[in-house]
Amino acid sequence: MKGISYIETVLATIDKAWKTQSEQITRAVGFLAEATKRKSNCYIFGCSHAGIIAEEGFYRSGGLVTLNPIFFPGFMLNTRPVTMTSQLERLPGLAKIILDENKLKKDDVLFIHSVSGRNTVPVEAAEEAKKRGIHTVALTNLEYSMSVTSRAPSGKRLFEVCDVVIDNCGCVSDAAVTIDGLPEKIGPTSTTVGAALINAIIIEAVEKLVNEGIVPPVFMSANIDGGTEHNAKILEEYGDNIFYM
Repeated sequence: MKGISYIETVLATIDKAWKTQSEQITRAVGFLAEATKRKSNCYIFGCSHAGIIAEEGFYRSGGLVTLNPIFFPGFMLNTRPVTMTSQLERLPGLAKIILDENKLKKDDVLFIHSVSGRNTVPVEAAEEAKKRGIHTVALTNLEYSMSVTSRAPSGKRLFEVCDVVIDNCGCVSDAAVTIDGLPEKIGPTSTTVGAALINAIIIEAVEKLVNEGIVPPVFMSANIDGGTEHNAKILEEYGDNIFYM
């Protein structure tokens, strides 16, 4: 059954990414923990399906309160026609506006998820962040990205312009399953692997802070007793670091 093959592929890909990217993951954990400790701001950004990881990482039970998603309306999957997201992602100059309007500044941390790593906006977001002294973490597919050319004016791909590069260990085109009689591959892995990695990074950062005697701001479920009160207190305490309310 190809469905079982897909599940096995995803599990193997998560395992490979976690084991082979441990050094880069540790650096990303350090960025996130240190930013939380000094109350710098933390952001996560992606275009189209890559933006699902930004949605995964914020405002949820067990999540880090201070991880801010960057949502640009033309990059979200509720954009109609949805094909417009692909065109907007190639637009030069847009990344600077997005960083300006989200008030990113020196010593903040920016996670950028882009599977191919070739399109203009993710690349320019990283380049603009570097100019501002912002720490950047790329979550990308290195095999895929190395097989394509950049669409950014600089000619760079995302892995070439970020401080930390985490390979999601997917295959070229992202789809991983071949079915006899179908020319196209099916079953992308990047969303599942990306969600696993970003949650693991958050967990490691929280554990690092706890081991240093710091209680990090973590959401409780609002559907358990005391959760609403706990969350309200943390949202007030860290209000200066939260931009999604």
